Amino acid sequence: MTDLQPASAYDMAPNEQVEQTATFALLVDNEPGVLHRVVGLFAARGYNIESLTVAETDRKAHTSRITVVTRGTRHVLDQIEAQLHKVVSVRRVHDVTRDPNGVERELALVKVRGQGVDRVEALRIAEIFRAKPVDTTLESFVFEISGAPSKIDKFLDLMRPLGLVELSRTGVLSIERGVEGM
Repeated sequence: MTDLQPASAYDMAPNEQVEQTATFALLVDNEPGVLHRVVGLFAARGYNIESLTVAETDRKAHTSRITVVTRGTRHVLDQIEAQLHKVVSVRRVHDVTRDPNGVERELALVKVRGQGVDRVEALRIAEIFRAKPVDTTLESFVFEISGAPSKIDKFLDLMRPLGLVELSRTGVLSIERGVEGM
């Protein structure tokens, strides 16, 4: 059986929409159970979390920042955002993906096996991507790289044929340009 594509846009079902990635930054009360409630919202509705980072941001105000990356149609992402606003202890929700002032970055540690020509090539590529060697042996490197997730993905694509051994990523962090805070 072949998968037939619609002959034109008029033949498409009205509910066919393209999935996209969204990054939500949440300012929450730093108290027990907040993360559980946020993650539970995703689990209960069958939404996948692609990246999750959490850290306290203000001890005096007892607030933490949660950054969640997920995928869905625009309708689903709008539903997620609306539901996040209703979670107890969530003070603010910001869709960083839709914000032209949004900045997203990630950190990764990348272990690469390397000897001879591959070793030289790994160092050359790391220099181009501004990845810093944080550990080196005669047979391997551990590089630290930060930047947009797409930059890290491209770095990994080039390191795989050279001997990528292991990878650890922090998950996406986000912030808004300008003088205003969340």
